[in-house]
Amino acid sequence: MLIFNTIHNAFDISVAALKRNKGRTIMTILGVVIGITSVVIVMSAGQGMKQLIVGQLETFGSDFIEVEVKVPNTSKTSTDNAMSMAMGVTITTLKLSDLDALLKLPNIANGYGGLMGQEPISYGGQMKRAMIWGNTASFDEVDQGEVEFGRFYTDEEDKSLARVAVLGSKMKERFFGDDDAIGKNVKIGKHTFKVIGVMKSRGAVMFMDMDNMVFMPVRTLQKLVMGVDYVSFIFTKMADPSQEAVTIDNITNLMRERHDITDPNKDDFAVTGMSEGMAMMDTVVGGITLLLVALAGISLLVGGVGIMNIMYVSVTERTYEIGLRKAVGATGHNILWQFLGEAIVITFWGGVIGVLLGLAATYGLAQLPVLKNMGWEFTVSWSGIIIACVFSIVIGLIFGIYPAKRAASLDPIDALRYE
Repeated sequence: MLIFNTIHNAFDISVAALKRNKGRTIMTILGVVIGITSVVIVMSAGQGMKQLIVGQLETFGSDFIEVEVKVPNTSKTSTDNAMSMAMGVTITTLKLSDLDALLKLPNIANGYGGLMGQEPISYGGQMKRAMIWGNTASFDEVDQGEVEFGRFYTDEEDKSLARVAVLGSKMKERFFGDDDAIGKNVKIGKHTFKVIGVMKSRGAVMFMDMDNMVFMPVRTLQKLVMGVDYVSFIFTKMADPSQEAVTIDNITNLMRERHDITDPNKDDFAVTGMSEGMAMMDTVVGGITLLLVALAGISLLVGGVGIMNIMYVSVTERTYEIGLRKAVGATGHNILWQFLGEAIVITFWGGVIGVLLGLAATYGLAQLPVLKNMGWEFTVSWSGIIIACVFSIVIGLIFGIYPAKRAASLDPIDALRYE
């Protein structure tokens, strides 16, 4: 009970001292607030991002295996591969005939091949540069997207290079508004296409706005629009998802055989199952979050150094007060708890305000992807809040205890002589 009263009285004195120097106290608290806010934002936003990416991958289902082009002599997840693609390196060896061969494998139930490009689309005096997604007709059977009006193109139309197109919902609204788009002609690139369908609104999938897409037969896109004979990716759907590892091996072996590859380092393709994709995304998001938390932790340390500096100044300014209190009976422990209490109060309120601001900022950030139909959910990272609060208390103790000990060790006679 005596210890409790001692600590209680020390904290009362600490709060009174902080109130006497409101400006200094606010500035010191601000340093802690910035660090705590950063930790909460990073942890909560990282968790929200992870849920978003996992949700985006789940829209494809767990029974998919993707085959995509890759630069030889690079890893599919390497920066060399990504940079080469970004710099314009084009791999032209993946063909629709590869899709036909893959569909004959035991555990492959269906699949589609695709190619993407950008072309201007115009109608009624309006023009927009749009993302064109060319797929085989089986895309309609495999993908989660649905046709809301009209129909999807057929395999016969794909093979005959039919000039037909299916519009995303936003693309339809942009050019036709509330009018019916089915049967109307739009110009894509240099050719006229007949609109035969409109997709149901879907939002963004893997950061691509599906509602602003234009879908057309892949062979039409290859031959009439882009002038190429390759595809960029093939999605295959497994009959039995539990056989993913075996199926990936079968696909890899078949692709190497078809592309005359004996050295795995020379692979011009990459095979990725959904489980591997989930694991890679989890690793990437976790790594980014850890890095950002470390950076936020540095700001907390800076705030802690600020507390220590302010406490040193406070001890120096109040040397006479310390001597007077010791002269009338205050012990070293009383002085120690008084100054340590000031540091703890500062970090406590910095932690509370930082958590509240962090949650508010996280909520605001969560609304930005929603505007893009990306389905980002506001997520509270309780682990992030706990880490931030614990770190805040630890910072207060570590950076407050040394100045407090210095104050407690002052000789009362020397302190009373201090001017």
